[in-house]
Amino acid sequence: MSIFSKVGRPVLAAALASAAGGAAAQAATYVYVSNSDDGEIRSYRMSESGELLPLELIATAKMLMPLAISPDRRFLFAGVRSKPYSVYTFAIDPTSGRLDRVAVSPLHESFPFIAVDTTGRYLFGASYSAHLLTVNAIGPDGRVAPEPTQVIPVGRHAHAVRIDAGNRFLFVPTLGTDQIFQFTFDAARGVLASNTPAVVQMEPGAGPRHFVFAPDNRHVYVLSELLATVTTYRLDAASGRLEPLGSAAALPSDSGLRPGAARAPTNSQAAGPVRDTSSDIWAADIHATPDGRFVYVSERTSSVIAGFAVSEDGATLRPLGTTPTERQPRGFNIDPTGRFLVACGEKSDTVTSYAIDPTNGSLRRVGTWPGGHGANWVEFVRLP
Repeated sequence: MSIFSKVGRPVLAAALASAAGGAAAQAATYVYVSNSDDGEIRSYRMSESGELLPLELIATAKMLMPLAISPDRRFLFAGVRSKPYSVYTFAIDPTSGRLDRVAVSPLHESFPFIAVDTTGRYLFGASYSAHLLTVNAIGPDGRVAPEPTQVIPVGRHAHAVRIDAGNRFLFVPTLGTDQIFQFTFDAARGVLASNTPAVVQMEPGAGPRHFVFAPDNRHVYVLSELLATVTTYRLDAASGRLEPLGSAAALPSDSGLRPGAARAPTNSQAAGPVRDTSSDIWAADIHATPDGRFVYVSERTSSVIAGFAVSEDGATLRPLGTTPTERQPRGFNIDPTGRFLVACGEKSDTVTSYAIDPTNGSLRRVGTWPGGHGANWVEFVRLP
């Protein structure tokens, strides 16, 4: 019987105490993976050596996808992309990492990406199918307000939303129009406004998808879904505008894959001939180590994680090669210590942990553990 199924709390507590070596006061890292097909979150405790101990299954709804953690690590938010669109709020137990459901709130649209501002008072959502951005207030108890305070049209196929460390500048890449929308944020009022210029135009066919800020908040790394390149932008600390510096390819030139094309939204009933996508580039996720030395991306068609070494000034990425991983890796993440990477796959029923070599960024497989179906998102919380 899997430890996920019908494990009593006393037995689970004993297992956790044993795994921690009885040192309850030590910091602990917890991993949360959303599984779209199962409509559930699977949680794990990560050992100091990078192994995963399964904790519990948390039922939500089908098409569970994006996850977001509040800055104070008190709440986990989980977005559902099936109707009725909604967001689950879970309180994170500070001693066990267990999730306790607080509320289920309606969302304005289907969101492949949600994010929380640095105060924890606002939830941002980017909609691929409705081509818009929303802002919802978050109460002190973690409940998301049922009506958005702002609904802002953006370019076609908005795919991500993040705000900078200063909580002043927010960006939304739109895959279908090859643009990055630039906003300023008034945290006191919870209001977004278009920056000047309102958009950064990328090359045709780039298909910007996910992005990350460098830990020092001086650069932004934007992943192209359709080309599997990462474009580096300098973030102007005063104006919040992006300045392109250059791009680097995640895949080798002999990968055998061709530039991809924008795909129909999830659960789309679009008619027409079905395009053969078996050789299309289909990059997905991007994350940086906390020390800013390495950036990693996932590519779904070839099922690999690709790495980059970051120059000392943060302006240049050097490809490090690829590592085979879970099948169709839509989501992965890096733990808060920067020592481990955990990947899941939409067509895999396992999750894999890798140790990150601090000298060269290479990935060493630690182990593989049972997962769910349609896995697509990974979040970490490290608790004292």
